[in-house]
Amino acid sequence: SHKERSERMTDNLLGINDEKLVLIVNSIIAFMIISLVKLTCKRIFKFINDEKKSYTIYNTVRIISNTIYGLILIYFWNDYISNIITLISFLSAAFAIAIRDIILNWFCGLYIKINHPFKLEDRIEVNGVKGDVIGLSMLSFELLEVSDKEENGQSTGIVVNFPNSCIFLYPVKNLTKGFKYIWNEIKIDLDMNCDLVKNKQAIYKIINNIDIVKNIPRKMKNQIGEVSTTYRIYYNNYDPIIYTKIEDSHIVLTLRYLIHPKKARYVESVIWNKIYDKYKNGEINLYIES
Repeated sequence: SHKERSERMTDNLLGINDEKLVLIVNSIIAFMIISLVKLTCKRIFKFINDEKKSYTIYNTVRIISNTIYGLILIYFWNDYISNIITLISFLSAAFAIAIRDIILNWFCGLYIKINHPFKLEDRIEVNGVKGDVIGLSMLSFELLEVSDKEENGQSTGIVVNFPNSCIFLYPVKNLTKGFKYIWNEIKIDLDMNCDLVKNKQAIYKIINNIDIVKNIPRKMKNQIGEVSTTYRIYYNNYDPIIYTKIEDSHIVLTLRYLIHPKKARYVESVIWNKIYDKYKNGEINLYIES
């Protein structure tokens, strides 16, 4: 009949039949009902004085509503889901190839969140770049670079962005993992004819009277104790120590002490200022190469 031919023509032009139209209409109705429920709940929950409680309850209702709507759609479109899944599988495979680097960075970001090779404010070094971690996301992390001109440099003000996948490509040095302090060393050249004991006593007096340094050995012992079950780390000595070596025509003292990496340069400057003052007073006999 003319009516049947018209219906077939409509089906061919729109690619839709009565059965699909009913499913679409039912899906839209279900969506409207779920949306109305969520909107009503949102308005009701506004009257709850506790904002945190209101937010938690509404999010629970939203999740439950969305889950119910998803189940309704599965029930309505059950006969067509297999074809849709096949199509999605092909599209997903092509999409995965196109964004494989993003996927890799995301999984590496998940590894960082779970395993914590570093966290915000840690000082780390990656691929020759040293800096403080100022940003962490699921795809990348950011370092505020510190100068490599000095062993314990200060911030350059440059922000360096790394993809998360680089943690599997390069070694990651963490200067603050487990505990906050590192060993720092200063080499001090003395005259060969000096009173070595007197010079050492003067240097010990300097380092042991710096407030930032003198309380660190006790803190370090506590931190080592806390992480001893996770890391096989131990030290025989936590206090500042001076090592002696004769080199060419002078004595080389190596002052070794614990310090927070972010304060190392400042403390080193304080030590050298005090050494210079004692040199001027004749308490320390620095070797001056002629």
